[in-house]
Amino acid sequence: MSARENVAANFDRPLLLMYLALMFMGWANIFSAAYDPEHASILDLDKEYGKQAVWMGISLTLGAGILMIRGHLFRDWAYGIYSAVILLLALVLVVGKEVNGAKAWFGVGSFGIQPAEFAKYATALALTRYLSGLKALIDIQSRVVSAAIILFPVALIMLQPDTGTALVSGAFILVLYREGLSGNILLLGILAAFLSILSLILKESTFHLPFTDRELPGPYFLLGIIVIGAVLAWLVVRNMVLKRLRKRLYAYIVIGVVASAAFIGSVDYAFEKVLAQHQRDRILVMLGQMEDPQGLGYNVKQSQTAIGSGGFSGKGYLDGTLTKFKYVPMQSTDFIFCTVGEEWGFLGTAFVVALFTVLILRIIQISDRQRSKFTRIYAYCVASIFLLHLMINVGMTIGLAPVIGIPLPFFSYGGSSMIGFTLLLGTLARLDAERLSQLR
Repeated sequence: MSARENVAANFDRPLLLMYLALMFMGWANIFSAAYDPEHASILDLDKEYGKQAVWMGISLTLGAGILMIRGHLFRDWAYGIYSAVILLLALVLVVGKEVNGAKAWFGVGSFGIQPAEFAKYATALALTRYLSGLKALIDIQSRVVSAAIILFPVALIMLQPDTGTALVSGAFILVLYREGLSGNILLLGILAAFLSILSLILKESTFHLPFTDRELPGPYFLLGIIVIGAVLAWLVVRNMVLKRLRKRLYAYIVIGVVASAAFIGSVDYAFEKVLAQHQRDRILVMLGQMEDPQGLGYNVKQSQTAIGSGGFSGKGYLDGTLTKFKYVPMQSTDFIFCTVGEEWGFLGTAFVVALFTVLILRIIQISDRQRSKFTRIYAYCVASIFLLHLMINVGMTIGLAPVIGIPLPFFSYGGSSMIGFTLLLGTLARLDAERLSQLR
């Protein structure tokens, strides 16, 4: 067997070791977060840690199976997998069971399957298949099709509704940028996020108009600032730019003002009509625009307290008092990181973040060594998804991001997310193992 054909010889062992390390560390922390002395066995199926062991077994078996599949089949099946997941997302809206206000699960006994977790994998494959057939992402058609591939499952997920999972699709903007999307569009995205935050901060504010008895609502005040900025830009353009360029720049300024006005209105509409009440309240509490008399920020405060109480080296495994007495809600799922902070301290949290960072950097390194454009783009999809999950989940637990229900990969309890992340990494490992023979 030649080196090109010997997949086992070319398999990326560091990727496998990090995958296994994160999986078993996560299992150990779920055991600590959900520990019950009356169910002390880590394999007790009545507790979350026992069920997680089952999901780990399924994931490892599935991962091993993926490694047996020829790499070109992932490219050939990409659209089929995407279509199947779209069908599941539509079906769950009809026959799914409701959990925490979201109709997002298929019930299987005491277990549940969340198809939205598989949408990330399916979208990554479909987007990669499409982008790998392009020379560059430069024309309107390619951008529209790419956006449609990303946003179609997002629309179905929002109908459940599951805002957190839907927002993960924002990771794909990094992939589009890597494949030729203009940096100006990325800049517009950043400006849109900044404008959204400002409009929400000023939502309930009013500003007194000088020399009058009238007050101006916050959003209109923000729009006024944009208009003043546009006028100043117009004055600069008029004095500094050649005549033949002025008309185009004038048009850009007018379009910018109109688009800003429309965007501010759309932010208000989406905030009031799309997000659930508890999600709106959490965002307003985080932005300091709402008092917290009913404990809307209780989860975050308890999480911060737990992490801070761990100090430099932590209280020790199974010795976290806030963890042991369940003071942090959802501490085995969305807030699992606070368990790490309380029991292992700064050293433990730094190690976990460092391990995820090394994993992401390793995926990027794998991407950069590919001959196959399909594998290279797919690897960037995987890296972007892991990066966004890490940033938002850790940000939630320390109060730097709104609580929107995004799991920490391999640490948060949940079989669907574990299987989804296993699919992402397993497929990457198989494609990379064929890097010496793949040419497209």
